[in-house]
Amino acid sequence: MLLRRLLLLLAFALGSAGAAEVDQVLDTAERYVRLQTKGLPGQVRITMGRLDVDKLPPCSAHEAYAPSGTRLSGRTHIGVRCLGPNVWSVLVPVQIAVTGNYVVTLRPLAAGQPLQASDLATLSGDLSTLPTGVVSSPEEAIGKTLRNALAAGQPLRSDQLVAPTVIRQGQTVRVISRGTGFAVSGEGRSLGNASEGQVVQIRMNSGQTVSGIAQSDGTVEVGF
Repeated sequence: MLLRRLLLLLAFALGSAGAAEVDQVLDTAERYVRLQTKGLPGQVRITMGRLDVDKLPPCSAHEAYAPSGTRLSGRTHIGVRCLGPNVWSVLVPVQIAVTGNYVVTLRPLAAGQPLQASDLATLSGDLSTLPTGVVSSPEEAIGKTLRNALAAGQPLRSDQLVAPTVIRQGQTVRVISRGTGFAVSGEGRSLGNASEGQVVQIRMNSGQTVSGIAQSDGTVEVGF
């Protein structure tokens, strides 16, 4: 009788430990998701799913990870592996909703059309249901042109936008080199087109070719 009681107590203790291990896995996965989504724009809401196991072998060190191809939004899974003394891994289901602003088109727009404030509207919703790279503010798009035509009501993505060309191939441009407390400048001819912030090569009047960053005013800055 005493032996039977001891076996029952041991089974209960092991079952409790296994259940506690499941709770630890869920907590590890949730903390990982909160850390990875901390910098996302908008309000993040995380709902952890239920593991399809009742208990797990004891583990002294857990590690959470995102399986290959995982997108940290919408319905997804986070992996948690045990580093010892037992070796195992499980996938934890999770729902990640991100509520924030996004920009849509107000009317049909043609490819190459410069965007104006009157072409766009700002809506609020779950960003996890939208394409990756959706534009969150009209200021990010105004003045840029479209790579492709868009229908009215379409979410606007950053990869659909082209910054205006500030330097054209063959154009004479002013090249500026800045250092601590000084700046020197010269002139050259552009070897290609460039938008603001892009790298462009310039053949100087001396014949030397330099690379610099195109500025909004049509000048090029090179490192000293």
